[in-house]
Amino acid sequence: MQGTPTADGPTGDRSAVGRLAAVGAVFCWSAGNVIVAQVDMGGLAIAFWRLTLGGLVYGTVLHLTGRRITWAQVRLAFPVSVVFALELGVFFAALHHTSVANATIVGSLQTIVLLVVASRRFGERIGGWLIGVALVAIGGVAVVMFGGGGDASLHLRGDLLALGAMVLFSSYFVMVKNVRARIDTFTLQTLTMTIGAVVLLPMAAVDAGRLVPVWPSGSQWAWLCLLLAVPGTGHFLMNWAHLHVSLSLAGLLTLAIPALSAAGAWLALDQGLAPVQVAGMVVVVASLMLVVRRDARLHAAAVSRAGRPRTESR
Repeated sequence: MQGTPTADGPTGDRSAVGRLAAVGAVFCWSAGNVIVAQVDMGGLAIAFWRLTLGGLVYGTVLHLTGRRITWAQVRLAFPVSVVFALELGVFFAALHHTSVANATIVGSLQTIVLLVVASRRFGERIGGWLIGVALVAIGGVAVVMFGGGGDASLHLRGDLLALGAMVLFSSYFVMVKNVRARIDTFTLQTLTMTIGAVVLLPMAAVDAGRLVPVWPSGSQWAWLCLLLAVPGTGHFLMNWAHLHVSLSLAGLLTLAIPALSAAGAWLALDQGLAPVQVAGMVVVVASLMLVVRRDARLHAAAVSRAGRPRTESR
């Protein structure tokens, strides 16, 4: 059965594919954190050049396929792009003033914010069970980040910046969900990267101490291409999934990123993992698997009820 027409075309029930896309996005973002550790560039420079490269690549493909961007689409994507770019800049600034562990834990509070917004703005049913699982998963994230004995000291300025980045990223999630029915995923991705690069340029220039950030070397371009291909694809997948999954599910899944990134660093970078951190990873992943399975069951039950023939009254 054909569903409601959207910017991506008429859609049927794609919730199962949407869940897979959202999970895929989380894996891509987690791998991206490991890749960033390999790039010998400042954080803002990485973000700026990645968005610039993405805008060029996606824009070229868009043009070659005969598609054109309208001013209506630019107006829809502009606020999303600005908020996304500011989140990148503020988060990288936070990492200069606080520990990665602190920034990650503050960022995980996004899930709570999104659960509240999902309930009040989108009418999603958020029960005590879902809140409880979210808190357990956040606890697992804390164990992963602090279980290795890293720096957990408080740096107020950096923690406040991390809090600002968390609010911005939550806003980005909500704004994308608001506009996705009116703009297709590829155009949104193209505009987000292009406009975001322009917004980040002055921040990256100030950070580099020059008018334009240093031009990347050949090896740095290779890493930037990999970042575009992996975490960049993660944004594409999640942007597509927003039209097919609940905001609460998408927000909860992001809690897996710290755990999966730590596992990836252990595999690819030979970074040590304490047993308690492994236990924390298991808690996070198991909690989110329960959430995904429950979401699938609830959706299947809702579809079954909707398709059940009604008994005529006599």
